[in-house]
Amino acid sequence: MRSSTFVRLCLLPLFVFTSAFLALPLARLILSSGSGEAGWGIYQQILTTPRYTTALVQTVLLSLAVTAAALAISTTAGLFLARNRFRGRGFILSVLTLPLAFPGVVIGFLIILLGGRQGLFAQLTDGKVVFAYSMLGLFLGYIYFSIPRVLLTVMAATEKLDPNLEEAARSLGASSAQVVRDVILPGLAPSLVAAGAIAFATAMGAFGTAFTLATNIDVLPMVIYTEFTLSANIAMASALSIILGFVTWLLLVFARGFSGSSAAAGG
Repeated sequence: MRSSTFVRLCLLPLFVFTSAFLALPLARLILSSGSGEAGWGIYQQILTTPRYTTALVQTVLLSLAVTAAALAISTTAGLFLARNRFRGRGFILSVLTLPLAFPGVVIGFLIILLGGRQGLFAQLTDGKVVFAYSMLGLFLGYIYFSIPRVLLTVMAATEKLDPNLEEAARSLGASSAQVVRDVILPGLAPSLVAAGAIAFATAMGAFGTAFTLATNIDVLPMVIYTEFTLSANIAMASALSIILGFVTWLLLVFARGFSGSSAAAGG
């Protein structure tokens, strides 16, 4: 058997999988978005309907806020845990990565136990502090499952940094803050962009937590769900799905261009 024939046979399962589970469903989704009464004008309808534009803007802003907070928290914790060995380090790391074991519904339930109408804060303040069903509740839920994803990426990247660069900077009189700003953060930048893109994409499409908490606010995954199940508006649900995927894809393309293969490896 010639080598070219062997390569084609090896690629055949990949082609079948890509066609059956990626290309065909995506093509069907695109065609479904134009099958309604508005036709392809449905995308203009989305941009001119306050409910849809508000949901899109809220989802993007929430995802950006979650990404920024997750990067700030996880970078600080990741640098400390990667550079220090102490008693209890493994326990702290296991606690910080525990959310990876929980589905979104469980995380939403935990936020309700914390800030719901019968939650801990409500009991301590006679029902005055209830935040589980607001943007703050969603933000905390998204942060909860975003931190471990960013943390593990930062720790892996930190261990690959060349310590000689830091020693050289210190020997030239750089302070600890200057070493972090001029040596460590630039070295971590590609991994931070990749991890941030993953956190953003995850927050954009998170459904389980939003389904549990988003009773008074609209985020795009919930709007898609209600259009599909309650209104049976297949065209609108498909169009909103395309827009959500396109926005997320744009950010992933940017991350791939900035960080090279790190974004692909992280995803």
